[in-house]
Amino acid sequence: MTEIRVGVCGWGDHDLYPPKTPSKEKLALYTRHFDVVEVDSSYHAIQPPERWERWVEETPPGFRFVVKAYREMTGHGRPQRAPERTREEVFDLFEASIRPVMVSGKLSMVLFQFPPWFDCTREHVRYIRWCRERYPTLPLAVEFRHRSWFLPRFQEKTLQFLKDHELIHVVCDEPQAGEGSIPIVPEVTHSELSLVRFHGRNREGWSASHRPDWREIRYAYRYSEEELREWLSHFHHIRERTKQLILLFNNNSQGDAADNAKQMIHLLAEKGWIESSADPQPVFRQGTLF
Repeated sequence: MTEIRVGVCGWGDHDLYPPKTPSKEKLALYTRHFDVVEVDSSYHAIQPPERWERWVEETPPGFRFVVKAYREMTGHGRPQRAPERTREEVFDLFEASIRPVMVSGKLSMVLFQFPPWFDCTREHVRYIRWCRERYPTLPLAVEFRHRSWFLPRFQEKTLQFLKDHELIHVVCDEPQAGEGSIPIVPEVTHSELSLVRFHGRNREGWSASHRPDWREIRYAYRYSEEELREWLSHFHHIRERTKQLILLFNNNSQGDAADNAKQMIHLLAEKGWIESSADPQPVFRQGTLF
């Protein structure tokens, strides 16, 4: 039977905690709601191993982390004031950083989310192959954000390439907004793991990177129950082809991710695909329950 885990992206900014909960206490509280989380801070900076050790200690044995690859590893560029390092040095430092979570057995996968300009070219195919060669044993997930990878003439080749290199295809639910977005392609390329990320369907906000408040609106979307139910047929297809399916909600510009994730858990429990807690933890918003 396929194991399904549901969580959200990051744990600090969701309506899961009583008012004035200190940041350092949030991860432990988060684990009362979900059994997997995406770590986004690893994208912005290579975290000290000691921080990973603390996160491992703060979570129960069955908990899992999806770790987002550092931005220089996915072509997003070097942030200001970051030291200049070779590609090999960056990959070495990142691997050393996440070693505590690797050793603990709590690493689910490393997520390589490539930028919207990372299109389907020989150069980019070679780079993905190099990443796999550099990390031959790590579970690596690949999320494309340029539509060219899934054009009719390339889609099957893209999926076969991921299969051949034992890479996890990241299935996305996101606005259909031209080249900088991808369609829903509910296919499995790894027999052990599959990942679905829910970014919302805010088409206007998705293309608003020119606006100063784009981070506040891009993922501003609340899925309806009908929209969540649409995914059950996709999950049925995926479950037949992989051993573990992870669902992550990223639609949190207005605080909707945690609640939608809990809705999804309820729908999956109705199907008998996942166990739902008999005493679910409350979701907090503006200091009150809803």
